[in-house]
Amino acid sequence: MTVDELMGLLAACEDAWDAPDRSGDPVPLLDHGLQVAAVLREWAPDDLKLQVAGLVHDLGHLLCPGDEAGHAAAGARAVGPLLGRRVAALVELHVPAKRYLAAVEPGRGLSPESARTLALQGGPMSPAEAAAFAASPYGTAAVTLRRADDLGKVIGLTRPPLAELTTWRPTIAHLAARPH
Repeated sequence: MTVDELMGLLAACEDAWDAPDRSGDPVPLLDHGLQVAAVLREWAPDDLKLQVAGLVHDLGHLLCPGDEAGHAAAGARAVGPLLGRRVAALVELHVPAKRYLAAVEPGRGLSPESARTLALQGGPMSPAEAAAFAASPYGTAAVTLRRADDLGKVIGLTRPPLAELTTWRPTIAHLAARPH
């Protein structure tokens, strides 16, 4: 994949949703990714890989519509060769991070769609799974991404989304040019 191809996929997310029938979260994938990336830019201004992972974390919904359990892995496979191992790992781990948070913070609120898909994605982690996740090299950053993911569902916040997307191209190109 090239930077231009990735930008094209992201632009295609302007009218794509996490559920093919639009019954899921209330914002298109592009708005969602931009909102998550903006939160991460605020929380971790020096971590470009985390920010870009937030932008691209749900591309798997576009690539594999309706695959709740596999969308994170599909997205990671798609962006990994271009954006590197850490970005791909964070994309893949945003679903396990939801399962982790459901285990360690059981009263934590989720959007109705996230609560519905949690069961499809394996439900809350067991204590052993949660301990392994917390000890993993990307666990902390994946939890940060997941917390931002839960906030990035505000209808109409990002306007115009395609114009906002173009501001991310230099950052994506910078990461793509670096050795992985």
